[in-house]
Amino acid sequence: MAITGPIEDQLAIRALHDSYADAVNRRDAADWGALWADDAKWDLMGTPVDGKAAIVGLWSGAMSTFAFVGFFSQVGTIEITGDTGTGRLYTNEVLEDLEGNLRRTVGRYDDHYVRKNGHWLYQSRSFNVLKG
Repeated sequence: MAITGPIEDQLAIRALHDSYADAVNRRDAADWGALWADDAKWDLMGTPVDGKAAIVGLWSGAMSTFAFVGFFSQVGTIEITGDTGTGRLYTNEVLEDLEGNLRRTVGRYDDHYVRKNGHWLYQSRSFNVLKG
């Protein structure tokens, strides 16, 4: 089955994804960064980034190149075992650069989650563009 584990944890991870999308759409680095574990890892289309501070720094720099971002996501899988989990998330993004050029991308995150102090966080994310 594509979605397993306690329903309250499934809902919390869905809320994690929703909070991520909301922070991206608002381009709020503080809220976006709060969703990552301190020792998180992010593989952004083959570029590895280690640690929350470096991840937020890369993201903030990338977001500064856009006049508008619309980020929407759909859960593919969530599999929870205790205080860890894995999942897959599909994305649909509309991006407008500073010159007004629009681009649309469809992508996929492969995730590892961890529960720390009662909150689910991203432990690692690997993102790849599927079309765009």
